[in-house]
Amino acid sequence: MDKVSIRNLEVFAKHGVFPEERSLGQKFIITVELFADLRNAGKTDELENTFDYGRICHVIKRYMEGTSYKLIEAVAEGLAEKLLNETPLLQKVRIEIIKPWAPVQIHLESISVEIERSRHIAYISLGSNIGDREGYLNFGVKELKKARGCKVIKTSGFINTKPYGVEEQDDYLNGCLMLDTLLEPGELLELLKDIENKAEREQGERWGPRTLDLDITFFDDAVISNERLRIPHPDMHNREFVLQPLCEIAPHLIHPIFKKTMAQLLEELNIRD
Repeated sequence: MDKVSIRNLEVFAKHGVFPEERSLGQKFIITVELFADLRNAGKTDELENTFDYGRICHVIKRYMEGTSYKLIEAVAEGLAEKLLNETPLLQKVRIEIIKPWAPVQIHLESISVEIERSRHIAYISLGSNIGDREGYLNFGVKELKKARGCKVIKTSGFINTKPYGVEEQDDYLNGCLMLDTLLEPGELLELLKDIENKAEREQGERWGPRTLDLDITFFDDAVISNERLRIPHPDMHNREFVLQPLCEIAPHLIHPIFKKTMAQLLEELNIRD
């Protein structure tokens, strides 16, 4: 991935733990590294295909001057989110904020915090088999559309499917969506659980009926396995109600473990069945 660097931008702003720092202000020095595919800019020589670093410098300055935080960690986090949200080309940002006048009553050159934040692509499977199934699925999509740091890119159609695992229950309505998100996997999981709770989902038996079920099927190319989260979804290759909607919006998406596309996995499942 290509990079544009803005180094040692000086801003006078009001951030700090002590009240005097937030009232009197002090100097901060900011370095920002912007990551994206800039090949098209090099081939076309057009500004629209790269970063307008003059505009970005002014965005940083206005943000630093227009906010007031106790921690420079919070300043960096907010600035990273703002830049990622307002710069469509930007895929990843690395920010260092230096505080040269840190009030620690001992001689030092400076204190700094450096963070790196990225856009992510996640695929979310949706399911419902209680009440207004379509209404619950649309509710889930709507909640993700308005969630902070999230943008729904594509949504599949909804399909009627037989229950999986526990057969003595009503049929499901299933679908999936593609999500551009600034959230990390654990944060996205918490968001999905919160949306399920808003849909009045009750935590019952595994594979049992539910008003709304939201699962992270994929998160970039990540492979995660812990007590809270398993990505890719461990049994998705055996579930037509997961694969079919995925094939509608991302047939060429490659499973990071099996190294096969969604279309290939669905074809293999249909052959087995």
